[in-house]
Amino acid sequence: MECKRTVFSGHAVRRMYQRQVSINAVRATLQNGEVIASYPDDHPSPSFLLLGWHEGSPVHVVVARDPETSTCQVVTVYRPDPAIWQSDFRRRR
Repeated sequence: MECKRTVFSGHAVRRMYQRQVSINAVRATLQNGEVIASYPDDHPSPSFLLLGWHEGSPVHVVVARDPETSTCQVVTVYRPDPAIWQSDFRRRR
């Protein structure tokens, strides 16, 4: 995802700390992750669910991207639960 600027919400920072997801994992997901869901009607900007991999583990990042400025706001971050997500971590069970 093209992000000229990246901003982390307070919620995302708290969740990264609680879930032990590093800023490197989030940045790698933003740069190389796969969009597995999009929410074009979210406000104030459309948002996306990205799947990335860091050190062999899946990472999900929800990011809102301002289409005019290419500013990305990381909304939340988590490691998908295999009990909830199919084995490819792209679809819920």
